[in-house]
Amino acid sequence: MLETYPITNIFAVVTVVTSIAILSYFAWKTLITANLFQKGVNLYQAQEYEGAEAIFRQLIAINSTNDLVRLLLGDILSQGGNIEEAKELFVQVIRRSPKNADAYLRLANILMRQNQQAEARENLLLARDLCQKQRQHERAAKIVQVLEKFSK
Repeated sequence: MLETYPITNIFAVVTVVTSIAILSYFAWKTLITANLFQKGVNLYQAQEYEGAEAIFRQLIAINSTNDLVRLLLGDILSQGGNIEEAKELFVQVIRRSPKNADAYLRLANILMRQNQQAEARENLLLARDLCQKQRQHERAAKIVQVLEKFSK
């Protein structure tokens, strides 16, 4: 029994050190991501879209699950005329987060610009329904107004 005691201690120490290393890595990655995100948002708000685009692309490479970054990058691309790439980003967000009303709204906007009225209307209806389910009644009412104008 005494012979396994040192081995048990070594195993425990290795386990603790490994756990601390893993936690440190994720803390570092989170800090880097948060700082980059804030820098990207600041550039976006200052309408420095080229810099914001580069940061948002970097963030997607680091953390591919951030839907807000994809939406903001899609907005930049859409404003810059890169409609197809923006459209694909919005579709990706919808696939990953089908309850994200913002993605449906942004996709509807692009579809309207591409004169795909039926598809745009369908996305607006989905966004309206999601806003109602999420108790965002004012937002749903604004979408209804857009749909009414759309019907005329």
